Amino acid sequence: MSDVAISTRGLRKTYRTRRGRKVVAVQGLDLEVPAGGVHGFLGPNGSGKTTSIRMLLGLIRADAGTMTVFGRPVPAQLPEVVGRIGAIVESPKFFPAFTGQKNLELLAEAIGAPRARVGEVLEQTSLGERGKDRFRSYSLGMKQRLAIAATLLKEPDLLIFDEPTNGLDPAGIREIRETMRGLGEQGKTVLVSSHILAEVEQVADTVSIIGHGRLLASGTVAEVIGGGTAPTVKVAVNNHEAATRVLTAAGMTVRADGNYLLVEGAPDPADVTRRLAHQELYVSELTPVRADLESVFLELTEGEGL
Repeated sequence: MSDVAISTRGLRKTYRTRRGRKVVAVQGLDLEVPAGGVHGFLGPNGSGKTTSIRMLLGLIRADAGTMTVFGRPVPAQLPEVVGRIGAIVESPKFFPAFTGQKNLELLAEAIGAPRARVGEVLEQTSLGERGKDRFRSYSLGMKQRLAIAATLLKEPDLLIFDEPTNGLDPAGIREIRETMRGLGEQGKTVLVSSHILAEVEQVADTVSIIGHGRLLASGTVAEVIGGGTAPTVKVAVNNHEAATRVLTAAGMTVRADGNYLLVEGAPDPADVTRRLAHQELYVSELTPVRADLESVFLELTEGEGL
């Protein structure tokens, strides 16, 4: 199997509004998704995530650029790899009066999957004990897991989930998160698009962050977090105004955060306390602030109107 599951180069897509105005949805996107594990495809609503996924799946045509899935150019050779892909781009439709198991049996028959796969995918998505319950009785999280089970019927190597936790309560989000993590641990490639950065951070091995249809950052979660934000410390000191003057003069960036100051650019946290103490400003608390995907994303998109 190729080390890269998905690759795009210079991918571009534009639309025209009803008034004839051109809107660029994706502009020059260079995306690379490694094979195996969970890859977070991140960005705010309207950043081009769904459009990019639709182009990959051959649902809409790209204006420019190239795409490959498992080394095969798509859409030209999509029929050769489509059997290795399972995707949820919109909420799938099931028969409400039928059981989850019956819904999957009908789908398996339609796509030529072995009937035995139905029980296997129900167990794989933790729905084994609820397979004989009617679909209408399922919670939103269970409905989404049934949709994931449907994509697993043909044993795909690549799974693409577009905003799979939208509308779910915390329990449902946790169920989907655990399902995606389990699939990644089995060696499958899971591409999950989302604008909920903190949620994806808990499950993704690698991430790509896009804005206005352009790639802003990509790599392992640790690489993106480590390379995206400057080291920050939270400081408690009595005189905020005087402390801000001292630290700013030393080349640090200071901003208020309630009863604290957030200080960026200190070569060492001890440098903050030393400089303040020299001016008889004494620190009562100093805490390193751990960067996360949300803070990295906000820094990357600052000034871009996202």
